[in-house]
Parts: sequence; C-alpha cells; structure tokens
Amino acid sequence: MGAGIYSLVGKVAGEAGLFAPVAFVVAAVLAVLTGFSYAELSARYPRSGGEAIYTARAFGIRSLSTVIGLLVTFSAIVSIGVLTNAFVGYLQVFLPVSRELVIAAAVLVAAVIAIFGIKESAFAASLFTIVEICGLLLIIWVGREGLFSLSVDINTFVPPADGVVWSGILAGALIAFYAFIGFEDMANIAEEVREPHRNLPVGILLAIFISTLLYCIIAVVSVTSLPVEELSASDAPLALIYEHVTGSSPVVITFIGLFAIANGILVQIILGSRILLGLSRQGWLPATLSRVHPSTHTPVIATTLIAFLGLVFALWLPLVSLAELTSFTVLVVYACVNAACIRVKIREPDPAGIRTFPIVFPFLGLLIIVSFLGFRIWGVWSTVSF
Repeated sequence: MGAGIYSLVGKVAGEAGLFAPVAFVVAAVLAVLTGFSYAELSARYPRSGGEAIYTARAFGIRSLSTVIGLLVTFSAIVSIGVLTNAFVGYLQVFLPVSRELVIAAAVLVAAVIAIFGIKESAFAASLFTIVEICGLLLIIWVGREGLFSLSVDINTFVPPADGVVWSGILAGALIAFYAFIGFEDMANIAEEVREPHRNLPVGILLAIFISTLLYCIIAVVSVTSLPVEELSASDAPLALIYEHVTGSSPVVITFIGLFAIANGILVQIILGSRILLGLSRQGWLPATLSRVHPSTHTPVIATTLIAFLGLVFALWLPLVSLAELTSFTVLVVYACVNAACIRVKIREPDPAGIRTFPIVFPFLGLLIIVSFLGFRIWGVWSTVSF
C-alpha cells in the first residue's frame, strides 16, 4: 500500500488526463480478479515461492515454474528501481541531493533491515503502512473540495467511446497497476505466516479492496486539485498537491511519502529474496541461494543479490519506464496464476478446509489480462516507426 500512488499518480494523469480515476478502476479490476486466485492458491499451497509453486502444482512443468519464479523476482528487482527513483524525487523537495548517492543509501539500508530478521522487517513494514494511510487520508482531506464537486461534475470523468481516449486510459492503467502490486508479496512469505490457510486469503483480499478505495479517491482529488500538465511533471505529486491546495510547505506529506517509498523498497527486497529461497529449495536454482543465517534465519545471499540487482536497475532506467516494465512483467505472471487456479479448481474443486471462490473469477482475470496485454503490445507496435 502507498508507494505506487505516492510516486505515480501524476504519471497516470499524464497518460489518461482527467480520466486518471478510470485508469485506476481498470487497474483495480485486473488486481481484484487475480486477487481471488492468489487468495485461494495461497491457502491451498502456503509455501515460499508462491507463483512458481502454484504453476508447478497445476501443470507439473518444472521449466515453466522456474521461469514464472524468475519473472516475479525480476519484477521485484525492477520495482526496487521504481521506488528508489521515487524516493529521490520526494527527498529533492527538501534537498538538492545526489541521485546516485541517495539510491545507493536507500537500497543498502533496506537490505540491512531485510537481513536483520523477518519479524523486524514485518514490524517496520506495518508501521510504515500505517503512516502511508495517514498520508493518503491527509491528501483526501485537503483536497476534499474536489470530491464535493464530483456530484456536480461527474460526467467529466465518464470517458467517451473514443479509441484515442481509451488508448490513453489503458496506457495510464498500465502505470496505475503498479500501485496495486504488492498483495502477492504475502503469498511469498507464506511459511512465515501463522495459520496461512485462514490469514493469507483474508489479508490479500483486504489489501486489494482497501487500496482500491483509497487510490480511486486520491486519483479524483489529484486531477481536481491541479492541472494535468503540472501533475504529470512531478516525481512527488502528492507533495505538490498539498503545497498547491494549502499554500503551505509540504513537509509532512513529503516525509510520509519518503516513509511509504522506503516501505516499498523493503517489501520488494524481501519478496525477491523469498522467491529465490523457494526456487532454491525446490532444486531449481543453486543451493547457495537457500542458505539462511543461523541467527536471523534470513536468506542473506539471496537478499544481497536482489538488493544489488535492484540498485543496477535503479541507476539505469527512468521512473516511468521502470514502472511500465514492472507492471507488464507482473501482468504476465498474473495471467499464469489465473490459468493455474483454473487448472487446480477443475482437478480438485472442493478441498477440505480451504475457502474456494467461483471459477468465473480466474477465467475473467485471465481473459481481461490477456486482452489488456495484447492491446498494449499492439499500441506500442503501431507507434514504432520503421
């Protein structure tokens, strides 16, 4: 929760314009349908390695499961790049800092916390999440006039049946989708969760529905508070909104933004390292990646590798390119997870002690994601000049 919306709402508006809230709704649909698949599969197979384990149980193809696991790991690595660049954007509200130095320091600190222990990491992530939610509620409060005017101007946010407009909305949705990424992280620390059969599905679905509500409201506040051009040009959009609406220095919201993004960096390092741990324990990657520290019980080598690769991508690519690459990679993984859920449900529709959901959810999730990816690929291909 938090990091994507703090850093990318302006970039979504840059693609979708005033229809940025619609872009978030489209992204939310993709997340919600897949969330039901994750909720059920995480209860069926509460193991580190998440998506790789699901596809292995569904299709029994080792190479496919390894590729899926590596794709999830890649998305975590690229996501570290997104978040560290966003961290720089918020910090530069205060200080003219060196981008490279700040990125290196942020990754190093997050890696040390992740290595120190899962309980400490979970406590830090929980604390940061509470702070993030307070920041979003603060922006909603200062921008409430835009929400009050929504009942009068509701038609402003209803997009016409125009191909150009919807192309922008879908481009914005690809960026907005990054803000929803994260609920699957819970599935990848399943072995460190108490009563995973009950707690994982509840946690996943709560995370998606709460974030959807907050993100859509924030999107409306954003486009009703600032001109789209100003919003899209900022790497610290919520700080800009606060300053514009209140006329005050955005000290509080900037600090909260830094907390939110730091939390995201930490979570992605934990996610990537746990995927490598799970793949290594299955014998699909070198055994050295599954070695854990005798005191902290964390995979030190895997964590260090994820942090290093994340640092490389952070220094290599710009913010929007990293976010789009992450979203595209995760959508491919989500399509595979929905397909795995369909296969598992057909084979074993009613396992004892497991909460199941209608099979129509993974079917719709797979169909919509494949259609969305196809549309985006066609859109990019059609703009390439030869």
